[in-house]
Amino acid sequence: MSLSVNKQFNDEENLWTVQLAGEVDIYTAGQLKEAFIKMIEERKETIKIDCEELVYIDSTGLGVLIGALKRLKQEKKEIMLFNIKPSIKKLLNITGLDKIFIIEG
Repeated sequence: MSLSVNKQFNDEENLWTVQLAGEVDIYTAGQLKEAFIKMIEERKETIKIDCEELVYIDSTGLGVLIGALKRLKQEKKEIMLFNIKPSIKKLLNITGLDKIFIIEG
């Protein structure tokens, strides 16, 4: 399966909104990393990620999220995740990443 990254800047809330669809794995993680780099270079603001259509994420994908969060933390910004499937939420809990990302819902 492939990955779709739909991003836009929300001027009202002053943050990036991203819809992820598909799978973030070793084959698609580079695409997500590129999107995050471009977003952060353009505006260093909080990124709010809608995971409703995200079916799967592996350790490579988690690494991309952590890398983006490290860059944002330097500017006191966050990554927020919402509409997370139970299997992905379980992975975040097991890895302890539920404590470093803001999880909504």
